[in-house]
Amino acid sequence: MSNTAPTTYRFSFGPWNISEGADPFGGNTRPAFAHEEKYALYRPLGFEGVQFHDDDVVPGMDDLSHDQIMKKAGEVKTMLANQGLTPEFVAPRLWFADQTTDGAYTSNSASDRAYAWERTKKCMDIANAVGSKAVVLWFSREGTYIREAKDARIAYRRILDTINAMLAYDPALEIWIEPKPNEPTDQAYVPTIGHTVALAYASQDHKRVKGVIESAHALLAGLDPSDEMAFALEHGKLGSVHLNDQNGLKYDQDKNFGGANLRVGFNQVRVLEESGYGSAGEFIGLDVKAMRTQRGLPVTEHLKNSRELFLHLVDKVRSMDCQFVAQCREARDYEALELYILKHLMGLR
Repeated sequence: MSNTAPTTYRFSFGPWNISEGADPFGGNTRPAFAHEEKYALYRPLGFEGVQFHDDDVVPGMDDLSHDQIMKKAGEVKTMLANQGLTPEFVAPRLWFADQTTDGAYTSNSASDRAYAWERTKKCMDIANAVGSKAVVLWFSREGTYIREAKDARIAYRRILDTINAMLAYDPALEIWIEPKPNEPTDQAYVPTIGHTVALAYASQDHKRVKGVIESAHALLAGLDPSDEMAFALEHGKLGSVHLNDQNGLKYDQDKNFGGANLRVGFNQVRVLEESGYGSAGEFIGLDVKAMRTQRGLPVTEHLKNSRELFLHLVDKVRSMDCQFVAQCREARDYEALELYILKHLMGLR
């Protein structure tokens, strides 16, 4: 366990996490709820950080001038300040536009790559305008449906060139890469935190390049999220986390944190707690979706419940018998250790 004072955790979510219930197989099951109205819900739910895509801040930004974009971003900054909220990051949405059908930075089309770079610069300007310190890159379509479609070495070079161009464009913003192995592409570039850390060290200013680990993304890669977090933490490369859960190797479900595997959730909390994550103000991001069957307006129970479970698991980590755990490790008595952990989670020890 860490010898530092216990961390007081800060929580964040994105406005898309209060959603209408649509999925790839069906439309909305709940009425829409305007983003501007969602900001008033954050503090009462125990959240203070807001995650953004660039067009969450400035809808229809591709059709607006620079001055119009900056004006709208300034208005959102004021809204956040009025609610006592912090913009955790802004991410360029590079998967809806026609120019991103074949990827953005790795597209085989030079004009598409040019669009992606212009959009990225606008995103960085928006991040500064709302007062965010980071831009998140989720390489959603940076991959292929068939591997022969792109030269992978060139694709990785283009991604690194983009990161370096971003570092040069803004000397202060951090770049956080959120890895994912698949979906919407069959196979994505930068699928794990190991790839992210390698790109960071290869960049021109690696101290400003970090990762965001989403629980479900690690599980989709067949990896343990807590191990991915530990790797990033050991390198000082964990910018943020998106906690949720995943039931099997299928589409990204964004289930409530701990809802599919409580022990996997416990170990994520354990690694974060023992490493002192959050002591420098880092957020616990909850990227969770309400069940499609849930009715009401607005639907927020999934956010409240995931936060409550995280804090309950923090208590479980802090109340562990660390001396007994150390004894089991020393004796390599992992049967006793496993039984202790399971009983502890069930409130029997």
